[in-house]
Amino acid sequence: MGKAGKALKQVLETYGISQNRLAVTMGVGRSNIHRWVNESRDPVAEAVLDIRKALSQINPQASADFIRLYLDDLEEKLEE
Repeated sequence: MGKAGKALKQVLETYGISQNRLAVTMGVGRSNIHRWVNESRDPVAEAVLDIRKALSQINPQASADFIRLYLDDLEEKLEE
């Protein structure tokens, strides 16, 4: 668990984006963002796309970094 959450947490911290701002942009409750960031729940594939889209609206570079970090984690997992 937590690949998307780790990537999301890092991006939010790096770019100074609050969980609340992301939640409002996505149109979801802040508790969802909190669960993802704290790795108590992984977002479903559709939510990962929604995260990317919302981050793109807030900061396009944050969106690109989120996808890069998320895919790098997946690539490492596939190599194991």
